Amino acid sequence: MTPKLTQLILSFALVGSWCASAHAQTRHLPQLAVLNPFSPPEPGFQAFVDDLQKLGFVEGKDFTLRIRWAEGRLERLPQLAEELVTYRPNVIFAPSIQGLTAAKEATKETNTPIVAVACDPLDKLIQSLARPAGNTTGFSCVHSELAGKRVEMIKELLPSLDQLAVLYNPTDPNKRIEFEQIKDIARRVEVNAQAYEVTNAEAIEPAFDSMASQRAKAVIVLVDPFMIFHRKKLAELALVQRVALVSGFKEFVEAGGLMSYGADRSWVFRAAAGYVVKILQGAKAGELPVQEPSTFELYINGTIAAKLGVNIPASLYMRADKILD
Repeated sequence: MTPKLTQLILSFALVGSWCASAHAQTRHLPQLAVLNPFSPPEPGFQAFVDDLQKLGFVEGKDFTLRIRWAEGRLERLPQLAEELVTYRPNVIFAPSIQGLTAAKEATKETNTPIVAVACDPLDKLIQSLARPAGNTTGFSCVHSELAGKRVEMIKELLPSLDQLAVLYNPTDPNKRIEFEQIKDIARRVEVNAQAYEVTNAEAIEPAFDSMASQRAKAVIVLVDPFMIFHRKKLAELALVQRVALVSGFKEFVEAGGLMSYGADRSWVFRAAAGYVVKILQGAKAGELPVQEPSTFELYINGTIAAKLGVNIPASLYMRADKILD
């Protein structure tokens, strides 16, 4: 055997050894599974990934990522959750109450830790906020607790308002409760609140036609993944029907809605990244308290206000975190 041939064989052996070692390291990286109700690109999820990196957790180096996108079809979440569980992830991130429900059902036998983000309190799915116990923890946007504040703001914006539409997805059990809260508060300020339920994209346009026929001048969109996914379509139809669209996330205002008041959605996703890292480092989900945001932001779309002929009162203008031009 010539020296050159011997050197070549040794080189191949070293490369093979390195590849085997790298493969072994990859196989033993902790696994993060994501049950995502949206479709890429998605700003909230990007904030989650960005914060993982800021915390020193990089995909492919510190963990492997398995993600399934429901693309707005929430009925797919149970099947996707079952699929993710077969990979035996170390933690599941489930941004939505529907995703959390699907993940909890899929992890009954494995007890895989779950970090959730939901727009309403999680107390019905955990033992307590301070000490969740079990395999679930997460963050709530507390949208339902702000329902009354949004009604008051709409009344400030539209003093002559007497007919208010409330659009929501009834597959989220919390939304009916939120509607009843809005209905009671609206009655106190002499406004009639009427519910419009939609569970699929085809039902959205007829709902807005019905609002117009009932002479509703404003609509509160109760946030869930379905509504977030279709926010641009909702904003476009609201403008066509000359209905002031109000919701809980600034993303609706950025899509063409009139006003939003609620938590910073990116903050909730970034905070969830911190919990995922803690669990990957050995913390128990049931010992991490469920957290809620302490600050809320008011966004108003000045361009849409002008198109609707709505004058923004000084009381709201001065309180707004941002007026979009």
